[in-house]
Amino acid sequence: MKTFTSFFAERGQGHAHRRWAVLGLAALCLAAATELSRCSRNVSAGGNQKKPPVAAVPELVGQAAEKEMTAQIRGIGNVQPYSKVTIRSQITGQLVKVHFQEGQEVKKGDLLCTIDPRPAQAALAQAKANLARDEALLENARIEFEREKKLFDAALISQDEFDKARASLDTLKGTVLGDHAAITNAELNLEFTSIRSPLEGVTGNLLLYPGNIVKAPDDSILTINQIQPIYVSFAVPEQFLPEIKKELRAKTLGVEATFQNTSVVAPEGQLTFIDNTVDPTTGMIQLKATFPNENNALWPGQFVQVAVTLSTQPHAVVVPSPAVQAGQNGEFIYVVKADQTVEMRPVTIGIARDGQTVVESGLKAGETVVTDGQLRLVPGAKVNVQAANKSDAAVAAQSTDP
Repeated sequence: MKTFTSFFAERGQGHAHRRWAVLGLAALCLAAATELSRCSRNVSAGGNQKKPPVAAVPELVGQAAEKEMTAQIRGIGNVQPYSKVTIRSQITGQLVKVHFQEGQEVKKGDLLCTIDPRPAQAALAQAKANLARDEALLENARIEFEREKKLFDAALISQDEFDKARASLDTLKGTVLGDHAAITNAELNLEFTSIRSPLEGVTGNLLLYPGNIVKAPDDSILTINQIQPIYVSFAVPEQFLPEIKKELRAKTLGVEATFQNTSVVAPEGQLTFIDNTVDPTTGMIQLKATFPNENNALWPGQFVQVAVTLSTQPHAVVVPSPAVQAGQNGEFIYVVKADQTVEMRPVTIGIARDGQTVVESGLKAGETVVTDGQLRLVPGAKVNVQAANKSDAAVAAQSTDP
């Protein structure tokens, strides 16, 4: 057990340790207060100094402009003939002459080919001879019938003899009618030896040459395509179908066809056909446009770029498409104000075409908008307007080409 004296000795040592700890803490607090006082004096001394200016952010800008803007649907189309006819002979015979050049434009009724007409001429002559013979027999039967009728009325011949005379007359009447039909058929066969164009168009390759025997109706001689007017067939996604049908009920929709390596004005036509079924495998709907094609700019089988104009906004406010940004609350545009600071302006956008986007609300024509570098901006930031260099301009031009 500890003695009374040792107990108080240990307590005295504990108090001594605590006194040294308190003195050390006080020294630290004094040093901190001194440092704070020095900092306070430094801040007070420099309170009248100006902060360094914030550097302006270099940005590319563009102008909002007012112009006519059209809503269009674009696609790839294939040119098809308005009508296509395969020429075949209606009689079997030898092809003796061709009256056209391959690829020639022909009119309706133009003579194309001649089949040897001699067999048809002989058949026509035979039919006419049969008619002359049977008409003579009919006249004789008519005379016989009149004589038999007088005798029958005088009760000089029997009913049976009178009936035979009448039957002979009726038979020859039918024979003469058959001869007339045979003559008509022979005349048609003779007409079929001259093959004429059933429509206006352009001839294709000649498949049979003079000297060949043409077997009717199996052998094809040539094909004629009607190209004035002409069709352009193309497909668009089914999502555009409601808008197309809506606009088509109110007006005729114009269609423009363009293709490369041409110096003529882009042909213009009208949408004339909407297929009755959406292709379930592709989700596309087939359309057709009719073009007058007066200058033969479009040719069957050609692929063209098609643009269907749905509507036109004559006074639309448009900006370069890169100026439009997407945010949590919708689209917005950074607008450069007169003091060279930017404002984040929420906008409502419309159609986009050729690198330009229509702003339906939130922006006026003539305002300056930021087209590049929006990630470095915040509302109120100061900007330094920069002009695009040549390479950037070239890239921008390529990106806006349709």
